[in-house]
Amino acid sequence: MNIDLQKNYEAAKHQENQNKKFFSRLKKTKPANLDLLASNAHNKVFANIDCLKCANCCSTISPMITDKDIARIAKYLKFRPAVFTEKFLYLDNENDYVFNQSPCPFLGSDNYCSIYDARPKACAEYPHTNRKHFVQILDLTLKNTFVCPAAFEVVEELKKNYCSHF
Repeated sequence: MNIDLQKNYEAAKHQENQNKKFFSRLKKTKPANLDLLASNAHNKVFANIDCLKCANCCSTISPMITDKDIARIAKYLKFRPAVFTEKFLYLDNENDYVFNQSPCPFLGSDNYCSIYDARPKACAEYPHTNRKHFVQILDLTLKNTFVCPAAFEVVEELKKNYCSHF
């Protein structure tokens, strides 16, 4: 699949109100099969998308970095956790650690992650479209449609399939 980030952003903006209404309906009804439908949509979309051709998430947003992430990444890089934190992180306005630069300091020019085997949990799970309790992250998913073409496509797929399974 060819990735055009500007077109994705425009499509997400165009669908924003419809997606808000759709998500509002999902929050109210909390369909029992939503996790399954979201996971199926996720699998279908990711069969055709290569994140290495995009890396917009790594280029434009920072994940929340947990204490476990700090310990794991610091060990991988052979830093003390305090040194890793001082060198690469800062506390944002929500008091969460995030990377102190954008794009991610570990993103290579080839869109490969130099700490892939120890990457933050939030990176490993992004865009979270196959997560259990999907109904709990609908607001985040809406935000992610503007950044991640796959997240946008998962939501579109979910809207197509939702009526036929609910």
